Amino acid sequence: MTTTAPQAATAPPLPSAPRGSGRSGWFQDLLTGLRFAFGGGREGWSRTLLTAAGVGAAVAVLLGAASTPHLLAERAARGDARTASAVRDPGSAARSDSTVLYSTTESDYRSETIWGTYLKAEGNAPALPPGLPGLPADGEMYASPALRDLLGTEEGALLRERLPQKIVGTIGDAGLVNPRELLFYAGHDALTPGEAGRTEGFGLASEGDDLAPSLVILITLMCVVLLTPVAVFIATAVRFGGERRDRRLAALRLVGADRPTVRRIAAGEALGGALLGLAVGGVLFLALRPPAQYVEVWDVGVFAGDLVPDPLLGLVVLLGVPLAAVLVTLVSLKSVAIEPLGVVRHAKPRRRRLWWRLLLPVLGVALLLPFSGDVGFRDVMYSEYVIGAGSALVLIGLIALLPWAVEAVVRRLRGGPVPWQLATRRLQLESGSVSRSVGGITVAVAGAIAIQMLLGSMHEDFIKLTGQDPARAEVGVATNHADGELAQRMIADFRATEGVRKVIGTVNVYATRPGPYKGDIRPTTELHVADCATLRELARIDRCEDGDTFVAHSPDEEMNAWVDQSARPGKPVNLGDNPEDAGFSDHEPAGEILWTLPADSPVVRTRKDPGGNHRDGIYVTPSAIGKELERAPAMTTAMIKLDLSVPDGVEHVRNTAAAIDPTMRVTNFIAVTRDRNYASAQTALMVGASVLLVLIAASLPPLLRMTRPDGLRTE
Repeated sequence: MTTTAPQAATAPPLPSAPRGSGRSGWFQDLLTGLRFAFGGGREGWSRTLLTAAGVGAAVAVLLGAASTPHLLAERAARGDARTASAVRDPGSAARSDSTVLYSTTESDYRSETIWGTYLKAEGNAPALPPGLPGLPADGEMYASPALRDLLGTEEGALLRERLPQKIVGTIGDAGLVNPRELLFYAGHDALTPGEAGRTEGFGLASEGDDLAPSLVILITLMCVVLLTPVAVFIATAVRFGGERRDRRLAALRLVGADRPTVRRIAAGEALGGALLGLAVGGVLFLALRPPAQYVEVWDVGVFAGDLVPDPLLGLVVLLGVPLAAVLVTLVSLKSVAIEPLGVVRHAKPRRRRLWWRLLLPVLGVALLLPFSGDVGFRDVMYSEYVIGAGSALVLIGLIALLPWAVEAVVRRLRGGPVPWQLATRRLQLESGSVSRSVGGITVAVAGAIAIQMLLGSMHEDFIKLTGQDPARAEVGVATNHADGELAQRMIADFRATEGVRKVIGTVNVYATRPGPYKGDIRPTTELHVADCATLRELARIDRCEDGDTFVAHSPDEEMNAWVDQSARPGKPVNLGDNPEDAGFSDHEPAGEILWTLPADSPVVRTRKDPGGNHRDGIYVTPSAIGKELERAPAMTTAMIKLDLSVPDGVEHVRNTAAAIDPTMRVTNFIAVTRDRNYASAQTALMVGASVLLVLIAASLPPLLRMTRPDGLRTE
């Protein structure tokens, strides 16, 4: 019997992963990764959702940043639309059915600024500002929603005294720059062509101020600093849960997939999380738009309709985020050897190369170096991209240097307590993931330091001394035009106001040299009427009694010569109209009003008033001038010292001013002032930094998850 030895059974070949070539292979591998992202069970879904949450938060911020051009354009358009257009000289232009007299005003109420316009129709079809259904009648007012709400609260009780008009409607969104703006339009029949402007309509395109070169650099750097951490955060988010992904990739190697294939599959898995993150970010952006108009950040508010991403910038976000996810994954896996039995790492990792990490910040510094000295407008006019690229290279270079620096430091650490040894050993084995997890925060901190240094270096260029002295008076008040009798009564009203300690008030009249004059410009000075206490605040006067007069000289000798041509002791001055001014005066004609300056009027030297000005001209005490002042076209100024122990003293002063004349100008004296564009840049920085801090806070839970034992890579 012949027996045949059984043949050895041949094991079936291991199934090999499909290997495509060219574009079709790439596409097939990416689709496989997408299937793992959305069909890989609980672990696959958890990683995908974690990535989508991180990418979604960053995408929402990027979409908000991409909306900035549209937002600014809409704000500017609404501001221009309510600006009076076709403005003409009220004294020479004829009125029509569509013309409107207007007077704008600005008033502070505690920490808020209230903007207003008083209107008076001159015909049956008056032009209307945007957002108004009709022109308010005398004693009526249209208010913005925020102002209407404030006036209806107990907090706005003092403001209600200042704005007693009946609210007959609400200003529409078309007439507001932002939803929290405090704005009103009020009817005021007391407006006259001599005191108000005249317009045929509203809508005047304004020309923006040219930014200083240093501000261009600052704003460009701000954009880079605020957006680079967002990009870093996206790169970090697509690598969440990488240890679980690597185990799945090792299983793919076990069935025959080669290394390039598993990298492309990993890129497809990251692409799935990024695409879901795009959707999450879009939904989050749309969900946050409506409530955004009810929130103010550093006194900046927006309408929901203004948050519309620029098409080009939106396309960059739409394409850039998925592309970044793929590239980051491919680059990160170059240093990882994924084998069939697991993720293999050398016990002694290869040291990171320094040269290319230094190259990035060096190139950035080289690009920024030409702007380190004094630069002009032409130097930066077309260089925003160069400045932005240089700043980005420096910040990205810091991210690249961080892993090398951590590795160089921890390599030399030995000994210590057990927790310390475990931590240092962890960093010695693989410090890259730890460095990457804080890369965005590192960039944000480094950028903030750079911006603060830049702000500090240019601070003095945009902060200027006003010359005003708030220690002598905190508030200044001035009328447009008033007769002398009314001006004197106004000073008395301010002195009787609650919270007022002292009033430095003067009645001011232009005084010209009367009679025929052959020169081009008639000698003119100003006559100031006040009591002795006030005059001593304006000039160095040793002796003063009611009835005295003085000729005041300032430190400007050229102006003193001009004063002496007008103020001639023993000679008359004209306090009224000159013959050549007929038809050009912006007040009711007063005719010639002569008053003689006493021959014994001494010359005194002026001192700065609390407003920082030297007032030269003629100083007159009240009893030294009679009926002439009552008939003269006078103005009044008052500088008011407050009793700081009285709450809301300045608000009582503003209320008194509004009761006398709603269009009266009331200003606060301050020692220093900031350039408007510089202040706007600082506000934008604060808003952007606040949003960035929210994003960093949102990134902390995923980062904490990465530090758990199941989130750490096994070495």
